Amino acid sequence: MLRIAIAQTNPTIGDFKANTSAILAAMQQAANAHADLVVFPELAVCGYYPGDLLEDERFLSAMERSVARIVQQSEHWPHLTVILGTARPNRGPGKPLHNALLIIRHGAVIAEYYKQLLPTYGIFDEYRHFEPGPERACVLAVKGHRIGFLVCEDGWNDAGRDYAVNPFEALRKQKPELVISINASPSNLGKAAQRHALFGDAARNNGFAILFVNQVGGQDQLVFDGASFGVTPQQGVTFTCRQFEEELRMVAFDGGAFSTGTRMPAAAQPVDGTATAIPSGREAAPAAFYHRQILLGLRDYARRCGFTKAVIGSSGGIDSAITIALAAEALGADNVTAITMPSEWSSTGSVSDSQALCAALGVRLHTHPIAALVQQYAAGYRQAFGQPLHGLPLENLQARIRGTVLMEYSNAHGALLLTTGNKSEISVGYCTLYGDTNGGLGLIGDLYKTEVYALAQHINAVAGREIIPAAVLSKPPSAELAPGQRDTDSLPPYDVLDEILKWHIEGPRLAADEWDKARAFVEQLRQTDDGRALVGRILSLVARNEYKRRQAPPIIRVRARAFGSGRQLPIAAKFSGGNE
Repeated sequence: MLRIAIAQTNPTIGDFKANTSAILAAMQQAANAHADLVVFPELAVCGYYPGDLLEDERFLSAMERSVARIVQQSEHWPHLTVILGTARPNRGPGKPLHNALLIIRHGAVIAEYYKQLLPTYGIFDEYRHFEPGPERACVLAVKGHRIGFLVCEDGWNDAGRDYAVNPFEALRKQKPELVISINASPSNLGKAAQRHALFGDAARNNGFAILFVNQVGGQDQLVFDGASFGVTPQQGVTFTCRQFEEELRMVAFDGGAFSTGTRMPAAAQPVDGTATAIPSGREAAPAAFYHRQILLGLRDYARRCGFTKAVIGSSGGIDSAITIALAAEALGADNVTAITMPSEWSSTGSVSDSQALCAALGVRLHTHPIAALVQQYAAGYRQAFGQPLHGLPLENLQARIRGTVLMEYSNAHGALLLTTGNKSEISVGYCTLYGDTNGGLGLIGDLYKTEVYALAQHINAVAGREIIPAAVLSKPPSAELAPGQRDTDSLPPYDVLDEILKWHIEGPRLAADEWDKARAFVEQLRQTDDGRALVGRILSLVARNEYKRRQAPPIIRVRARAFGSGRQLPIAAKFSGGNE
């Protein structure tokens, strides 16, 4: 029997001291539990993904020193084999580094395997820094068990559709009993089920069990969900580790099957669980998934960037309400400040609904009226340019004054400003650059407006009380920058807009049922002249507002295709994909 410790860790990019300490602590715990192997995720030493830090010699030297320390310390546990992800120099032609898996035992690196398939699509850009490894299998005997090894993307091409090379083919010839795949696989809606299906097929096709070990934690836009698992040809997925939490999990492997053992405390404190915890082996409902992913993304972003407090502008609308509620849950209500900034055209509900929300959450709410500032700016404009300020410039001025007030507070108090835009509005540019786009992070920028409402209802259901006031959920969406303004003055209803946007932005990346629904919806619209015109106008708005998205804060990615690194388009282009 082979005893394996799965070290589902949460590394911070470039924090070699903390990452190395966590790795060594997990090695110690694994050895104390009489593990034969301890397995860490991809690039566990430096964190995923370092980007152009991999071109910094000081970064690479620090990484090498950390690896050397881990190798040296492994002498203390001579019977423990360590599987570790890091970067290694490329001694041949090509890019200077390999994305490597090291096999360490008793003070020495006894084998190395280099990732063969380097993703350079979507959010990935590994070929920028790494050279593919040679087309060979790495198989090692541990306690009489033949074990093969892969790094992340190497395990995603068994169907042979994406790369000319399939690393499973070389492994299959070596006849391992078990293949260990180390990963830094980002999370998005449906990703866990996708992994289970893909690696389940690979296990059946190749006739061996697979252990998938994944990192956890938020890193900039990305969130890694952990959810490591084991799969066999006969049984499929037999166990999964915790989702969105660090974990050190003992499993046994014998006779081609896994049996699960104890969960030990992680080397670092795990992320606090919530009432929406996802049971092992089950896929969460979308709203529950979004809830946990955003909480982890915000906690880690704030922690890694050195923030303990957040500030949010409170309009009394659904977007700011959701953002305040999520921030209070992630960081603690005492660490969150909301500011309501009524103008001449603000409804009474913008203040009263903000008060009700913040009272329910225990969040401080400050009131900073801006009407006098708007009048002062307008008077100055008239004096300088000889004409009144009206229409869109006056509307945007209000948003920019609010953004300035929020940045003043952020600078004065060291609080992270959270922007409140959703994916529907960001898509079509229904936001003000240097106004409501100000901030360091967007929590709901990858949620369509209809999903924002669903998440609000989920938060209320989990709390068992009205966190998001009913008045906020029922009021017509409005920017309140002009008399009687409603979002539908400029945009189609959100249930219409969101289907067009899903069809255009994500397309076949959607889950099959979502894709079928969006495609059928748009096809039906295009049966009429008005419908074709509407689709063309929305696509044109999406194309014209790339410049706003390029300058907006990062957003936490929850869907398969989010704005940012996952969708790279030119700003200065004349193509929308509409009615050309």
